Amino acid sequence: MKLKHPSNSTSKTLSATTSSQDARLLVRETLRISANLASAPRPALPPPPISAAADGNVATFGLVEEQFLNSSLRLICREEIDGRRWEYFADLDNSKQFRKNSIRAVSLHSRQAPGQELMAFIRSYVVPEGFPDCVTPSYVPYMTWRALKHFFGGAMGVFTTQTLLSSVGVSKNRAAPGAVAINWILKDGAGRVGKMIFARQGKKFDYDLKQLRFAGDLLMELGAGVELATAAVPQLFLPMACAANVVKNVSAVTSTSTRTPIYKAFAKGENIGDVTAKGECVGNIADLLGTGLSIMIAKRNPSLVATFGLISLGYLMSSYQEVKSVVLHTLNRARFTVAVESFLKTGRVPTLREGNGMENIFNFPWSKNRPIILGSRFKDAFQDPNSYLAVEPIFERERYVVTYNPSKGGIYALLKDQAKSDDILKAAFHAHVLLHIIRSYNENQSSSSKTEGRVSVPSSASLQGHVAESYKMVLALYGPFKSKAKEQGWVMSESLLNPGRARLCELVK
Repeated sequence: MKLKHPSNSTSKTLSATTSSQDARLLVRETLRISANLASAPRPALPPPPISAAADGNVATFGLVEEQFLNSSLRLICREEIDGRRWEYFADLDNSKQFRKNSIRAVSLHSRQAPGQELMAFIRSYVVPEGFPDCVTPSYVPYMTWRALKHFFGGAMGVFTTQTLLSSVGVSKNRAAPGAVAINWILKDGAGRVGKMIFARQGKKFDYDLKQLRFAGDLLMELGAGVELATAAVPQLFLPMACAANVVKNVSAVTSTSTRTPIYKAFAKGENIGDVTAKGECVGNIADLLGTGLSIMIAKRNPSLVATFGLISLGYLMSSYQEVKSVVLHTLNRARFTVAVESFLKTGRVPTLREGNGMENIFNFPWSKNRPIILGSRFKDAFQDPNSYLAVEPIFERERYVVTYNPSKGGIYALLKDQAKSDDILKAAFHAHVLLHIIRSYNENQSSSSKTEGRVSVPSSASLQGHVAESYKMVLALYGPFKSKAKEQGWVMSESLLNPGRARLCELVK
């Protein structure tokens, strides 16, 4: 479709083709971009016409593209996240070269209706990711009856709590038992709210179960500390008890959600139920013994702070060794990092016990200080269009793109929309190879900078060279790495790398 100059029928055309919300949004974004360009100095020569890919996309909405006629913006990339699409444009200068840091994002989706946003928010809490394809058909009736059971259980809890509090010395004829019961129920209700909020972590319980299990035990001790602190400020009992119950219920979610995968790692065959039952029995016996010992110690009126400190220390040390002793066969980010770094340095992949032993338990999934971002957004990986156009041809035959962002100091692996499980694994391996090269380069530069008394910043050409070098290394090393990992017992087909949901879409040439 050829671009046309404005005509008298433009307003009629627009009024006829902007009936949908998507079209109105795109027009609004187009006018905003054109206004920004109008405020900038105009080049002496008219810029070349907009690319056919961008032209075709706007044409799908039935819009007149005359707003782009005098625009120097060029479409360089499309991105999709859960069905929502963005287009990224870059600005050309007078010499037809892309300006630095000129990437602009244009959203192609309209804002959801409030009702749809509310339903999406609720779904993120009550159904697993990928529902209904990720579960069997019996999941819905089971959860329906389970919810109904808990509804009646919660209603019964109000009356049982009030009765128990009355039976310990508070008269039924006074208003106190009702008030105390309400306070106690509010405390328990706050804990249930905290449990629901943390349940949104979803697949992180599968990806980083050791890290979340230990984090849950840390929260359990934090909640116990807040409960003990109520003795010092009894007038703040309700808010402090609510806060403690929220924290302890979050800990309960992590314990419950990670229990089955851990027992599954111990079971051989179809005896997961027996292993789980015996494991819970051992835990209950130990809990009773600890309760009895604490009753004996409490009769001596020991220091509350000293006793809490010693017991918490023993609890956390036991928790750390508990999760460290679990040997899992799958590769999450932490174990994958251990395996790849060992392979790049020594040429061998660690055994299952070695890899699990070297896994960093303190690498929590919500940590933002990660050297590698897998499945990142385009706008996070690239600010300069030239840096993307320089590395994009290297990955023409791959279903991913890997780059290094010097301004953020991280490796970014962007996945294409055709990426499968092995492509994600290969992209993660490539990212670690590039990180290994960048770190070696920085170490050499830092040693030379100390000698010469200056700091060297890698140029875009050297970064492109590092990416090309890493690509050659991946072609030679990825196959041997997979073979050696399988020999050591690692399950490569079910990696738990937890990539982001952003995917690059192919441009129509």
